[in-house]
Amino acid sequence: MKALVLAAGYGTRLLPYTRTVPKPLFTVAGEPLIEILIRRLAAAGCEAVVVNTHHLHEKIAAFISERRFPIPVTTRFEPQILGTGGAIRNVADFWDRRPFMVVNSDILTDIDFGEVYRRHLAAKDPATLVLYDDPAFNTVMLSTEGRITGFDESEAGAMPGRRLTFSGIQVLNPEVIDYIPKGFSSSIDAYRRLLSADKSILGLVASEARWSDLGTPERYREACIEVMAEKVFGFEKRGRDTVRRHPLSGDGSDRRWYRLVSGGRSMILADHGIHVGSAQGEAGAFEDIGRHLHGKGVAVPRIQLADRFSGLVLLEDLGDRHLQDAVLEAADTSVVADLYRQVIDRLISLWLEGKEGFDPSWTWQTERYDREMILKAECGYFRDAFLRGYLAMSLSGDAFRDDFERIAEGALNYGVTAFMHRDMQSRNIMMTDRGPHFIDFQGGRFGPIQYDLAALLIDPYVALPEALQERLMAECADRLEGMIGIDRRDFVTGYRHCCIARNLQMLGAFGFLTRVKRKKGFEPYIPRAIQTLWQNLTKGGVGEFPELSALALDLKRRMDGEPRGGREREILSRRNSGPEG
Repeated sequence: MKALVLAAGYGTRLLPYTRTVPKPLFTVAGEPLIEILIRRLAAAGCEAVVVNTHHLHEKIAAFISERRFPIPVTTRFEPQILGTGGAIRNVADFWDRRPFMVVNSDILTDIDFGEVYRRHLAAKDPATLVLYDDPAFNTVMLSTEGRITGFDESEAGAMPGRRLTFSGIQVLNPEVIDYIPKGFSSSIDAYRRLLSADKSILGLVASEARWSDLGTPERYREACIEVMAEKVFGFEKRGRDTVRRHPLSGDGSDRRWYRLVSGGRSMILADHGIHVGSAQGEAGAFEDIGRHLHGKGVAVPRIQLADRFSGLVLLEDLGDRHLQDAVLEAADTSVVADLYRQVIDRLISLWLEGKEGFDPSWTWQTERYDREMILKAECGYFRDAFLRGYLAMSLSGDAFRDDFERIAEGALNYGVTAFMHRDMQSRNIMMTDRGPHFIDFQGGRFGPIQYDLAALLIDPYVALPEALQERLMAECADRLEGMIGIDRRDFVTGYRHCCIARNLQMLGAFGFLTRVKRKKGFEPYIPRAIQTLWQNLTKGGVGEFPELSALALDLKRRMDGEPRGGREREILSRRNSGPEG
């Protein structure tokens, strides 16, 4: 048996993702579709495969030339697309006198190709088409005797039967080529000619097998989730167990989260979206950094399976209880302090163990937390997303430039460099029976560890008392002084600057998420973040950051002048009455 894999298309249904990646190279559970099909064909006894190509043909050819398949695989480029029928005729020199198989490259299936071929040989029909029941595509008419009578309802006449979907899997005798004209043509037209010539076409119904047409992003994503869940839950046979999918509340990003449950077990699915481009994506960073940290014994969930292109990651389920929940449930401050000591203990492990063997190429946005990142992603984000965007303030392009430079200089010059998480807030810390665990580590990189400590302690979701923040910071400095010999004064100075940088980033995020993303749940935390910003700016004296201090004082006074419960209204009032900038 030889086979043709139809991979010549325009990729229009899967735009924009097919602008850089041809559809046959989309991955499912880490394996490209075309590789899955070729290896299944080889396992079924296929002796050689030819792949027709058009859109991004050079990438498919390069992929195939780099792989070691157990059988010969070649490509046939079509400068002008020939259609499904023309493609079969175009490789007539490849066929011999035996029946051959043709398979679409944009399907995911576990249909037994060897069994299909044997059924074709036994039936003696010139063509065998594998059919599947999919209401979205059912157009092929099948008689009660198992023969195809037409390719839409009008062709079937009054014959009894049912409508099904052509799966794109077919076995053909060489004589079928005589029914295909030169140039562009559809294989369906050739089958209509067969029927007009009183030839029969066998229809094999794959009722128990998987078949999915992956022609749209939604169908591709659903097929990926199904296959990945089966692999992780370890199904022996498809359909033996069912997987229930429960959406989880999201965070500030565009990712979607689900809990997959089957047979008393559960996993978390993180959906980062399909990744376009050759650079490291968010899902890739999530996988690389997560596997590294887990391998170092850091308290993070174990990643079970990831597919970088689809953006899907399946990981250990750590439950639903965040540090924020634990703090809000705590009876008194001493209980809260003990919770944070547990977290800081594991945070130190993340910093020190995480830096050992860390590869900067794993990072997603920047390799390091550097001056440019502070000025753009922290300070610039605050100015553009919060002040200009949320509060509608009219500002010059270099507003607060000198203060921003001082923040960056202090955070970096006095920073203790190791692996930093970069979003160490209470909703990214899960409280389990095995202690605190960290999630959302895909933004990790080398940088000042004081930033993580600042993010943890000034977190507006829990609003730790300022005195407790100071005590916990001092205890952390004591531990690090004994472990790695930090300069305590420098550590505290770096911490102060990191507190301000983090505070600006928080306000930028809250403003952006509220105004642009319409996620109103973040807006109530804005007044608290402004209060914290004022506190952090004035700890070193208002003279160090004069412009930002004046701004924070102005915002703080407006909040303090409102009766209880009116702070959000004051911020909104300023936002709505300010000049457009």
